[in-house]
Amino acid sequence: MAAPNQQTSKPAVSLGDLGPRLLMLLTVLVLVLIGLVMIYSASSIKAIASDADAMSYMLDQVRFAVIGSAAAFVLWKLIPYRFWAGNAVWVIWGVAVVLLLLTAAVGIAENGAQRWLILGPISLQPSEFVKIAIVLVAARLFSDLRVNAIDARAFVVEMFVFIVIPTGFLFGTQSDLGTTAIIALGVISVMWMGEVPLRTIIIVIIAMVLFAVFATLFSSYRSDRFLYLNPWDDGEGGYGNGYQIIHSYYAFAEGGIFGAGLGNSREKYLYLPESETDFIFAIIGEELGLVGALFVIVLFLVLLWAGMRIARSAYDDFGAMVAGSLTIMLVFQAFLNIGCAIGVFPTTGKPLPFISSGGSSLIASFMMVGIILAVSEGANPKKVYERRRDDLRVVRAK
Repeated sequence: MAAPNQQTSKPAVSLGDLGPRLLMLLTVLVLVLIGLVMIYSASSIKAIASDADAMSYMLDQVRFAVIGSAAAFVLWKLIPYRFWAGNAVWVIWGVAVVLLLLTAAVGIAENGAQRWLILGPISLQPSEFVKIAIVLVAARLFSDLRVNAIDARAFVVEMFVFIVIPTGFLFGTQSDLGTTAIIALGVISVMWMGEVPLRTIIIVIIAMVLFAVFATLFSSYRSDRFLYLNPWDDGEGGYGNGYQIIHSYYAFAEGGIFGAGLGNSREKYLYLPESETDFIFAIIGEELGLVGALFVIVLFLVLLWAGMRIARSAYDDFGAMVAGSLTIMLVFQAFLNIGCAIGVFPTTGKPLPFISSGGSSLIASFMMVGIILAVSEGANPKKVYERRRDDLRVVRAK
């Protein structure tokens, strides 16, 4: 028996507490492996047609996965999540703003939007990293407000300066409604995890929805995308703006329930544009069928469950806001991509996390997972046990 004044050791973390962390790691691993296989299948014909090696896209993705895994490990094991509650978050925000400015000034335009930045041998899409910085800043500001570190007036001013202005600049210069929506949902998630009154959250949601409606209706570039409701009526017999979504439909139709078989896609033969990036889910549906597509959806739902469990067990409100909002952003982007591929939403150009070909998206997704796992390292055992006790239902014996 320990002496009364002897300091006891920290309670060991039970297997139940490790569960969400291990589940998240395994889920991400499976998603990345599926991505590598499907990228090779979807891109091999495109690579051969451009006189490149059939495995070139897949090998690039492997390199990005290694870099992303290293970044996630550093953020998980070497940088405590409370580090982002300090002044470091302003440094990250500053870097993000500089990247946005550079993209607007000297960025590379693709598909009518200037979203890419070339820095020496590195090509990146800064918006993928900007969304992480903005959510971290939002969590910091709401955390400061909860502990009365700033008053309400200063909070509103700082939210406008550090959240609204950069997001509006990103939307205005890159015409990227998809990333803007993801950031908006991330901020709303911070508000929800930070227990902001429901009335305030509803007002913010209504304002954001109205903004999205006006941004779509008053832009022919975006309103044209509503052809997804009837892509055959694009004025060119389905060979105009409706061409991509039509061939996405063809891919799902050809896949049926069990798929045409791995590697047997027809649409990847240069019929479906961006088959290895924005529309890789259509190739999954074609080759692996409804069963394979549903399996991917289930994996993202598992990722959502694991991330929210980590947020629920966080040591403090800042950790809960960070883990919860990053998890929701990741899964929302996944379902936004899937919704575009199946014709539920207009095309946004957002990749499928961990699966679509692309270095910026993959590395940013790994970074988000690393930060979420860092929050899991700081889980408060006492808080977890108290919540378990509150969930108990004790029946008195008569």
